[in-house]
Amino acid sequence: MKGKTLLILRHGKSDWGTGHEDFHRPLVDRGRLGSQKMGAWIKHRKLVPDTVLSSLAERARATTETACQAMGLPLKKVLWDERVYAAPVADLLAALADCPKNARRVMLVGHNPGLEELIDYLTAGRVEIPADGKVLPTSALAQLEMVEDWASLGRGCATLVSVTRPGEVPEQPPIEEVNDTELGPVPDYFFTQSAVLPYRQVDGKLEIMVIASRKGTRWVIPKGVKEPELCLRDSAGKEALEEAGVHGRLDDEPIGHYDYEKWGGVCHVAVFPMDVNESVPEDEWEESHRERRWLNPRKARRLLDERALRKLVDKLAKRLGKR
Repeated sequence: MKGKTLLILRHGKSDWGTGHEDFHRPLVDRGRLGSQKMGAWIKHRKLVPDTVLSSLAERARATTETACQAMGLPLKKVLWDERVYAAPVADLLAALADCPKNARRVMLVGHNPGLEELIDYLTAGRVEIPADGKVLPTSALAQLEMVEDWASLGRGCATLVSVTRPGEVPEQPPIEEVNDTELGPVPDYFFTQSAVLPYRQVDGKLEIMVIASRKGTRWVIPKGVKEPELCLRDSAGKEALEEAGVHGRLDDEPIGHYDYEKWGGVCHVAVFPMDVNESVPEDEWEESHRERRWLNPRKARRLLDERALRKLVDKLAKRLGKR
């Protein structure tokens, strides 16, 4: 009997600030890019599925559409199934049982905790829990192998081959496997970005917050694409909450700007100081796998890569009369 592959893709990072009901919550730009990146990775690894089984929730639908575009897989290969949304293991197994019998490779796009519970069930708990406690964070892809038919998946029938997070995937997949045309163009508005320079004063001393990059290889500040429906300042505040888990008072105007190259162009970043008055607890912060540090200005500027950003740290310290 030939083996079968089950790919389990969690939807990309979604937007909690829209006021929409859970089912209609959309992806943020980072979620779309994560979905695109994982689709390109699937194609590069020659794991393009025969069939895709997807939740109908907006964030899952957008993840599926974006990943399929990156894989070059037509949407007619997608089975949209309402059972996958907020589903327990039994419902996910029932949906998988209805997949075509001749499909050797199926990709399931859905939600936690159901997806992690499904992995635990299929592997009989033979899963190593990462340090951050998340087996399948947003946009992560699990690959499982088994020999059973889709209609007879039992506990312990599968082996977990790998779990891949977007941060572990190279920024530029090999050109012979995935090119810019296949991925689709990056919208022009992606090059307009905003960032937050978080600060606080403790016992009269200024402290600057820096956070680890998604790969954990360098230190940065909260930054992201300007949301089309938001002004630069409000978009910066949203990034501060999502990437650093902090709230506070933002200046009305940026303290400065800097540029960097990405996606074949130049991103222009407006940086807003934020006087932080609240931090989300570690166990409630979605990005808690990233480290965040409060440092004096001298140490903060030493860790930051961007020369222009280091100058803005000095500018803020001078403005507040703290060195």
